[in-house]
Amino acid sequence: MKLRVIEFQDLQGWNNDDHAAALQVFASACRELTSTGAGFARDARLSGSREDWIPVCQQAKSAGIGRAEARAFFEGNFVPVRLGSGDGHFTGYFEPEVEGSREKSLDYPVPVLARPDDLVTLAGADAQRAGSTYGRIVNGKARAYLTRQQIEQGALAGRGLELAWLKSWADLFFMQVQGSGRIRMNDGSVMRLAYAAKSGLPYTSIGKVLIERGEMTREGMSMQALRAWLDANPGQARELMWQNQSYVFFRKLDGIDPSLGPVGAQKLPLTPMRSLAADRSYWALGVPVWVSTQVHSGGGLQPFNRLMVVQDTGSAIRGPQRGDIFFGTGDAAALGAGKLDQPGEITAIVPIALARTLLKQKLQ
Repeated sequence: MKLRVIEFQDLQGWNNDDHAAALQVFASACRELTSTGAGFARDARLSGSREDWIPVCQQAKSAGIGRAEARAFFEGNFVPVRLGSGDGHFTGYFEPEVEGSREKSLDYPVPVLARPDDLVTLAGADAQRAGSTYGRIVNGKARAYLTRQQIEQGALAGRGLELAWLKSWADLFFMQVQGSGRIRMNDGSVMRLAYAAKSGLPYTSIGKVLIERGEMTREGMSMQALRAWLDANPGQARELMWQNQSYVFFRKLDGIDPSLGPVGAQKLPLTPMRSLAADRSYWALGVPVWVSTQVHSGGGLQPFNRLMVVQDTGSAIRGPQRGDIFFGTGDAAALGAGKLDQPGEITAIVPIALARTLLKQKLQ
């Protein structure tokens, strides 16, 4: 990967961004970085080490909150590093809102499950044997975990894992794809859910399956189009969703301000249009990046150039130029996120000293 330092003025739209809004998100991420540093728990090729970021995080504490002061903070402490290609790919995600119940009934037959205690993290020979870093131990040997079909047909029933009950399997499926959700209960309360674990089996895009089957075209595919197909074909919908063997388990969130977004992988609430999900093998959680792509707005595609913070990840997010933009909560966010499938570019925004280190390395 060929890296080169560029000027902030070379970033399309840099002058027009709200740098104060970006600084607010980065400063929040810095509080996690300087306290626990969990976002740097994995090696990230483009983000250096936690120690590289502590000085700029300390500077962020005293940075002015106005747009001019925030812009001066970024321009004075960081440099943009271009990754050598603009072949990025951007999609969007959101926090779904669905109807649910605390009790199972004919109207609410679909369980939302907590992480089972036999789902364990695997390493070394065990991970190789199971084909994943997650699985279970059966008779002393590591095995792959249960498939989506097995779980939905009751393989985990009777273990007290049910957090809530939903109206449809499609509601559960899309909440799992997004990794979080708000459930509007039939008793008037709201339950917030966050990602707890995944089964470890491979993720399969059921939209791509429909395209390969000739049921839909790539040009006509969107999250809304996919949901419409599932609703219009109930007899085939379950079988299609079972093609994605990956299964996500949830945990309840208590004491979260309802005005805040869902909690991402950095264990912080996500900020609409400022929080980005990216590949953690390249990007540490909490680092800023410049995103250039297009989003649907006002009936057409509009340029989107914004300083964002990597705060989440996902099993389908792979590669240094792959990003998933968090759009927010509810139907409007779902519409914007569901339509986004655009090329673009991620530019690293890194501390000046780290840039020198990265440029000396030969990144593969």
